[in-house]
Amino acid sequence: MFYLCTFVKSKFYNFFMPLKPRMQIKLLQSKAEFSSEAIGKRIARIRKKRGLTQNKLATLMGISRSTIANYELGRAHIYDEMIIGFALALKVSTDELLGIIYQDTETSPPLRIMTRVKKIERLPSTKQKAILQTLDMVLDSHDTENNQQN
Repeated sequence: MFYLCTFVKSKFYNFFMPLKPRMQIKLLQSKAEFSSEAIGKRIARIRKKRGLTQNKLATLMGISRSTIANYELGRAHIYDEMIIGFALALKVSTDELLGIIYQDTETSPPLRIMTRVKKIERLPSTKQKAILQTLDMVLDSHDTENNQQN
């Protein structure tokens, strides 16, 4: 193992931290696997999926936007407390942030659909009903077309 050693003001500090962890974790009797995606990229992906900007996430967490950017780009180490903070702000489990993927998880709709749903939710109920009726008609006609082809 390699250790990170630095000189600060003529004093030698040895942090005894391996540069690359060599531990492999095996999940026993579990229906889960690990994602190879870096945690920072995972945070960015989840943040975008939730329709949040770095500024909005930073405000929710009480930290600066540049700190969010550094975490997402892998420039800063994410400590346990921050993982919990990200999980709470992004409304996901710490398992999801850490890249533990359970085989029976559902997929959520794409961001472009969720953005539109949020806008529809802010409309008056009469306009919501009109949009839903139109959407139902389109979906029903699509189902009818698919049934006729089969």
